[in-house]
Amino acid sequence: MKKVMMCLLLLAGSGVALGQTAKAAEHRTVTQVLENSLKSMEGEFVPAAEAMPEDKFNFVPTSGEFKGVRTFAQQVKHVATVNYMLGSAILEEKPPLDIKGENGPDEIKTKAEVVKYLKDSFIYIHKAVATVNEKNAVEPQVKSPFGEGMMTRMGVAVISVSHGFDHYGQMVEYLRMNGIVPPASR
Repeated sequence: MKKVMMCLLLLAGSGVALGQTAKAAEHRTVTQVLENSLKSMEGEFVPAAEAMPEDKFNFVPTSGEFKGVRTFAQQVKHVATVNYMLGSAILEEKPPLDIKGENGPDEIKTKAEVVKYLKDSFIYIHKAVATVNEKNAVEPQVKSPFGEGMMTRMGVAVISVSHGFDHYGQMVEYLRMNGIVPPASR
């Protein structure tokens, strides 16, 4: 019986000790969670876009099953364009510029122009995500930027992160095929 009591006291004491040293989890708002996720993706995506040299910016793999895939520059421009599409859906307004479809404006061609377009798109999507909060995250719904139907603001904001990371993965392969270690892996 003494052993059982001693074990119970040790367990209770360790629980109290852990409770005193463990920091309480900080409450985060919906806006903060979405913003942190977006910043994380942006923090990997933009440096990866900048890492590809100008002379390889239009690289596309040729060996293997890569027929019809986007070039590196097109990957970057596509993500920027979708950022504008998603931001405008959240804000329920037209994009601040003529994006001309999911691949972006044809006149944006050079690395400098594409990277600027990308960075500007992140400014816009951050502006939109900053408006998503506990009150409007799931109601009211907004028109889907991908055609018919409705989506929640939170759903659209989450797509901005998942979509960017999807293309980031492809860009990492393109970088490595060109002998470039992605900045996030250095």
